[in-house]
Amino acid sequence: MAYSSYSNLSRAQLTFEYLHTNSTTHEFLFGALAELVDNSRDANATRIDIYTEKRQELRGGYMLCFLDDGIGMDPNEATHVIQFGKSNKRSPGSTHIGQYGNGLKSGSMRIGKDFILFTKKGNTLTCLFMSRTFHEEEGLDEVIVPLPSWDLTTREPLTSDPEKYAIETELIFKYSPFKNEQQLMDQFGKIESSSGTLVIIYNLKLMDNREPELDVETDHQDILMAGTPVEGVKPERRSFRAYAAVLYIDPRMRIFIQGHKVRTKRLSCCLYKPRVYKYSSTRFKTRAEQEVKKADHLAKIAEEKAREAESKRLALEARLGEDLSKDSRAILRKVQDSAMMLRQDSDMKKRILEAKQKALKEPKELNFIFGVNIEQRDLDGMFVYNCSRLIKMYEKTGPQLEGGMACGGVVGVVDVPYLVLEPTHNKQDFADAKEYRHLLKSMGEHLAQYWKDSNIAQKGIVKFWDEFGYLSASWSAPPSSESRYKRRRAMEIPLTIQCDKCLKWRTLPFQMDAVDKRYPDSWVCLMNPDSSQDRCDTPEQKQNLPCGVLKKDKQTAEDKQKELAEKIKQQQEKLETLQKTTTIKSAADLKKLPLDVSMKPTTESSSQATRASERSITRPRSPPLPAHLKNAPSVLPSRTTSQRPSRTPAPTPSAPKVETSRSRAAVKPPQPAAKSASKATPKTPPSSRGSRTPAKASPAKPAAAGQRKRIIEQEDSEEEEDEDEEEEEEEDSEESEQEEPQTKKSKMAAAASNRGKAIEKTLPAKRGKLDEMNIHSQPEKKGVTTPTRQTPTSVPKSIPTQQQHGTKAKATEKAPQQEPESDAKNTQKDKGLLVEVRVNKEWYTGKVIAVEANKQSVRWKVKFDYVPRSTPKDRWVFKGSDEVRLMRPPSPSSQTPDTQQKAEKGPAPMEPDTTQPGTSREVTDSLVTMLRTMLRYFFPPAFRIPKDDVNSMSAEDLVAFPLKEYFQQYESGLQSLCNSYQSRADARAKAVEEKSNSTEVKLKEADEKLQTLRTNIVALLQKVQEDIDINTDDELDAYIEDLLTKGD
Repeated sequence: MAYSSYSNLSRAQLTFEYLHTNSTTHEFLFGALAELVDNSRDANATRIDIYTEKRQELRGGYMLCFLDDGIGMDPNEATHVIQFGKSNKRSPGSTHIGQYGNGLKSGSMRIGKDFILFTKKGNTLTCLFMSRTFHEEEGLDEVIVPLPSWDLTTREPLTSDPEKYAIETELIFKYSPFKNEQQLMDQFGKIESSSGTLVIIYNLKLMDNREPELDVETDHQDILMAGTPVEGVKPERRSFRAYAAVLYIDPRMRIFIQGHKVRTKRLSCCLYKPRVYKYSSTRFKTRAEQEVKKADHLAKIAEEKAREAESKRLALEARLGEDLSKDSRAILRKVQDSAMMLRQDSDMKKRILEAKQKALKEPKELNFIFGVNIEQRDLDGMFVYNCSRLIKMYEKTGPQLEGGMACGGVVGVVDVPYLVLEPTHNKQDFADAKEYRHLLKSMGEHLAQYWKDSNIAQKGIVKFWDEFGYLSASWSAPPSSESRYKRRRAMEIPLTIQCDKCLKWRTLPFQMDAVDKRYPDSWVCLMNPDSSQDRCDTPEQKQNLPCGVLKKDKQTAEDKQKELAEKIKQQQEKLETLQKTTTIKSAADLKKLPLDVSMKPTTESSSQATRASERSITRPRSPPLPAHLKNAPSVLPSRTTSQRPSRTPAPTPSAPKVETSRSRAAVKPPQPAAKSASKATPKTPPSSRGSRTPAKASPAKPAAAGQRKRIIEQEDSEEEEDEDEEEEEEEDSEESEQEEPQTKKSKMAAAASNRGKAIEKTLPAKRGKLDEMNIHSQPEKKGVTTPTRQTPTSVPKSIPTQQQHGTKAKATEKAPQQEPESDAKNTQKDKGLLVEVRVNKEWYTGKVIAVEANKQSVRWKVKFDYVPRSTPKDRWVFKGSDEVRLMRPPSPSSQTPDTQQKAEKGPAPMEPDTTQPGTSREVTDSLVTMLRTMLRYFFPPAFRIPKDDVNSMSAEDLVAFPLKEYFQQYESGLQSLCNSYQSRADARAKAVEEKSNSTEVKLKEADEKLQTLRTNIVALLQKVQEDIDINTDDELDAYIEDLLTKGD
């Protein structure tokens, strides 16, 4: 269908308001500035200057300028700037950052309301003016862009329409800061190179306080984000200098801000122990599939056009036949050429389609680089680049998301090609969020592998950071500025600097005096102290990074089966818990909700089934023990069968046993004032085991039959009580984060008290007196209760036969009763400590979430920050053991970790076992020989003991050897040697500096003589030929070379 048939159809139009709408995609203001820097990089610029010029008459008070030495644009190429979405950079193998043809318009309109562009290429000068102020003042709805151009040599306008040129320049003079043609030419004069571009943005956007969004007054060498605090904000979010330093993964363009050079960084060269991981995946298909569909569509259209052109050619050839007139031949040749070009275009697009289809099936390979930022450890995370341009920074992934110290300080770097992930138009995110999340997940897995490969956790995280001067407990605190720590950090990361002339990166050797040295902005390869890299024509050294491999934990079939069985068991336990219901009739019943208390007697079989089910599921936590049980002496009952008294094998109903065990656990504790009273008064009996109401105690009955019945019931349920107590202990340890845990000994003491009362009347009086004497003779050691083991004949202090000695018993037990309570409160302070635990010979970081204490030891329950899949997420460890160590540095309000652990009182130290054989004579001789060798190796030159005498010293003589004096003299000699080396180095450096100064003086003199000579030559040529016009040195050199060439 002919194009003329579309002439009456409606067309989409770009309105003036779109200029503002398009700019709102840049939420991050520095991203808008980076769009203009990207254009300079895509134009192969080697230098860009970003500076401001004060103009008080303009909104914001200044103009923001971007000047580069790129390839520039001619008038035809400049017209593409005003076409939204038009880009010549879009090609399959393109490495350009710009792809959408939108960055200049959206970026500049985000910064200000107007911009004017000056560009030079070849023999042309072009000016482009885009102004929202102009459209608002004139009331225009369409976007109008004046675009005049001039000849470089004559400065005459390049136009066939003088009226159009006059209107364009008039608009520029009226609405731009430049009011005549001479001022425009002055802007072109700022482009000193043979080609380049200058973009000037003015009438800047303002904040609510009428101040510009970009602050250029606080730091005259930087452009800051106005209103952004220093604390709590990443430097790249506040300083454009810091952002520009990491904007490109491999910087090859010099960036100057306010006249001062930006120290650009190659992040992989700024990290401690960098390591690269190869990653390959077929998941990244979205962008490639879009390219295949697009190529397929273009190939089909090209094929249709080629067939149509060939059909026209054949029809024309048949129609003309033997007609060989000039006009016929011209028409035929034109049609044949068109058909041939369309066929070539179709074949090319078919090849592109085949290449993209092949690339779609191939896995995409990426390189993940990880390293530790020892210069500022709180600046960690992933830096994701696209076609060497920074898209996302400080992205947390993997173990870093958990907020612990695991993987803290680690920086990851990856450069993603355009065909793998497509960035959004503002280049601050990726278009496909799902594939980007997959990328971050993969980086998290490799980050965990790097953390394991670096062995930082195994050696100790706190110790690692202490080596580099991070002495504060605050993670965001800067490292120490002491010289020894600065040298330590400088030794681990060699300085990499870019030559200002050849733009190659050079790695400088470590020098002690260069730790705080400030290198000039114009540093060149000639200044490199490494003689092998001190010339610009020397190839750049490639960074040789060690390669790591991701080792995934492969689960065996047995592990999978075990994990599945564990999940099934957990679900069954949840189901059984949900099936239990309790009727709430009063507030007392509400408090008893965690306990499954039955209100009806059950049969023996149902009681056993209930007890079995309670052991299989997670039992609820019991309330605190009553006073007369809690105050019982801490005596451990014996669990061996031979030590228990013989039980009467009389059968008893099981319902009372279940109810008594529950009622014992459900008794509410009395007031603290009643504790001693309940202990001293033997008439207060324990809670009745046959009682139906758990909150009340049944009165004591004088009948002997009732006493015998309780004795039989207690003896018969003795074993079940022991098992119940163990289960209660485990549940208490699990829930100790919410309430104060009950110690195991207090529970065992309660069982021992009940058991002792049950057999109290069956024991002879003589045996009771003997136990009474043993009880009163228990030793007390400085507030530490010494545990004792109960024998079959031991009797608690609260039995009626010892009533006459109640006062003494109460006095001797008062301190032991209060000591566990205070110890328990102190141990609860350990919650929240950051520790490291050794699991399978590797150290993992974690946090103490529960504490369990008894008289012998204290146990910590540690929840790990990050562990492999096969390792449990938490673990119980003994405080002070070799398997655990503190991780938090000392604070002013606490002791150091070493003294804190030593201050914890534990069991008395064991006496050495002298029955074992001592060290063999061969081992002793070997140690003596080794000590002699070491002493001779480091022997000071003028030590008071001759060196040869060491060979004849015995073991006793070596023990009495003056090691302190020995090492003092050794260190003194070593210091003298180092001082001599330093003096020689200083003298050499001074000589080199003097030589360099003299060379600079000579160079300056030579430059002055050369300039004088050039001036004289120009004056001589002007006398010989008056019409000669030479303004620059380059023109003079070219003129002289031309004269010499003509002369030859």
